Amino acid sequence: QVHLVESGGGLVQAGASLRLSCAAAGRSFECDPVGWFRRARGKEREFVASISWNGGHTDYASSVKGRFTISRDNAKNTVYLQMSSLKPDDTAVYSCAAGGASYTTRDFDDWGQGTQVTVSS
Repeated sequence: QVHLVESGGGLVQAGASLRLSCAAAGRSFECDPVGWFRRARGKEREFVASISWNGGHTDYASSVKGRFTISRDNAKNTVYLQMSSLKPDDTAVYSCAAGGASYTTRDFDDWGQGTQVTVSS
């Protein structure tokens, strides 16, 4: 099991950018696919983006494609989510997750607690 800690959330205005980080502790997750998910108040958790173990493949929800970029630095045991052109609809708690069979399955084993992102209009 890997312990995941998200950081980088905050309050920004529409159109701004933020970079979220997901750091792993306990063991390396350099061999794991990693995903980002978000849950807005009153809504179900939804997939945002995922990345393969070596960073060679990525997948995005249609709602964020072209605005968000997922990347990873396995030497630092960290995955990033660069968010640009933020909209109020992006307001949510963002969580990262690791493990599972593939970045395409969107089914992960270990989850972080999340970091709040709030976008004001």
